[in-house]
Amino acid sequence: MPITAPPPGLPRSLDYPDVPVGSILAAASRRYGARTAFAHGEHALSFTEVYQAACRFANALTDHGIGRGDTVALHLPNCPAYPVAYYGTLLSGATFSPANPLLPPDDLAFQLTDCGAAVVVTYGPLSGGLATVADRIPARLTVVVSPEGEIQAGQAEFAAFHADRPDTRPHVAIDVRADLAHLSYTGGTTGRSKGVQLPHRNVVTNTLQYVCWQSGARPRLDEHGDVTVEQIGGADEWPTRHGEGVVVNVTPWFHAMGTISALNATVLTGTTVVLHDRFDPVRYLADAERLRVTSIGGAPALFAALMACPEFATADLSSVRGLGSGAAPMSHEMINALRARFPDAVIAEGYGMTEVTMAATTAPTYRSGTRKVGSVGLPIPDTEIKIVATEGGEEPLPTGEQGEICVRGPQVMTGYRNRPEETAAALVDGWLHTGDVGVLDEDGYLSIVDRKKDMLLYKGYNVFPRELEELLAAHPGVVAAAVVGRPRDDVGELPVAFVVKAPGDDLEAGALLDAVNARVLPYKRLRELYFVDEIPVSAAGKVLKRKLREQLP
Repeated sequence: MPITAPPPGLPRSLDYPDVPVGSILAAASRRYGARTAFAHGEHALSFTEVYQAACRFANALTDHGIGRGDTVALHLPNCPAYPVAYYGTLLSGATFSPANPLLPPDDLAFQLTDCGAAVVVTYGPLSGGLATVADRIPARLTVVVSPEGEIQAGQAEFAAFHADRPDTRPHVAIDVRADLAHLSYTGGTTGRSKGVQLPHRNVVTNTLQYVCWQSGARPRLDEHGDVTVEQIGGADEWPTRHGEGVVVNVTPWFHAMGTISALNATVLTGTTVVLHDRFDPVRYLADAERLRVTSIGGAPALFAALMACPEFATADLSSVRGLGSGAAPMSHEMINALRARFPDAVIAEGYGMTEVTMAATTAPTYRSGTRKVGSVGLPIPDTEIKIVATEGGEEPLPTGEQGEICVRGPQVMTGYRNRPEETAAALVDGWLHTGDVGVLDEDGYLSIVDRKKDMLLYKGYNVFPRELEELLAAHPGVVAAAVVGRPRDDVGELPVAFVVKAPGDDLEAGALLDAVNARVLPYKRLRELYFVDEIPVSAAGKVLKRKLREQLP
């Protein structure tokens, strides 16, 4: 497969040390010490303080008989306790399993049972909901993050749980290639989630792949044998240096993109993370200006909301040197608008999924790199991409042909928990069949066409919703759009659009239908269009098309 040259001075292959995930925080605590790692309102934790607290939490788990072979589920929103519980779990040798705090009770009970959670760490306002399923889950200990100290009988308060434990790293023998660091669950946008098994080796490797590609670095071990990175790329190509970055984060840490890029990667690079309880575009922009943030990252929904905010045009965001997006593709219109707003910043999209730990590709982030609108970039180090026929098969298709994206690399999962048949279907000779449809160009850049499961069949023709969504998004007055299929026996599926229009805009459905349909082949034409107040998205920013299908009249 053709591929462009690596970033200046960087190899295409890296050396990944065999260390557990807790090693990332251990090295960062020594390297960045008193620098603020996480800030939330008036509460701030330095890198040293996070490490010491994580060690205390790990020792508390150990004292309760929790360690290798056990699963600790974090049923938490983003908060300062999250990194303490995350790294503490991994330092104890136990497995981390993230649970979306917005999961309905039945889905929560299913996930906690499926992962075999021995401990659940939850948040005060969520503890009541967890209590309603307590008799349906295997957990023998519930720890509640409750600053007010209000907990129910039988629960342990988070701060008190580990307050008097040693703040030194417990001695735990971890097999980094076999012991699971993460038991993460797929987004569930198309059905019940599956548990994705990710050993420590995967998590450390993918964090290093991502950080080294993103910041011009290579892995190294510090004097204590813990993993850090050495930034060998120059400031002319990567202007944000390690130990200088500042970000406002609203990407949920329970999502793969959050755990790797917004947690492990920020710790590895000494980035200060400012947490917001919820996404308020006005407050986000005010903090971005006040704190002189160096980058903005998130799903396309975040950028759409920022761009719709009047303050976006006037805020002083000159400190921003990079913008990164994942979870779902950006529209071409959005990328071009961001380029106009941030002419001196690098705008890079990436592609990945829970089954590859997080990242598989990303656009070059060094200033001289080539970034192509509509592309999610090149494979990160030691990662291969091939395109195969959507109907099945393993033979790569020629350059420029659309098909299913397959990924091979050291970050690919070992399989789905207790689902051998689905594991066998997804993993073939080390290649992960992603279920996404894409195309590779002559330079090796990947573009996402659509989800294989979202693809519509109209009279035997393949119709990819994203093509129609791009045309809708480019039309004046359209804020957001999504296309789904309406089943019909005689033709298969009819393309139907849901559109959010700009406030006060007099856009008419018929005119918008005509404008889009004039630009596509007859079998791709939209048959219906409905204006809605919002497009439903998951906490990770993915459009919930099953919710839209439920809205079909």
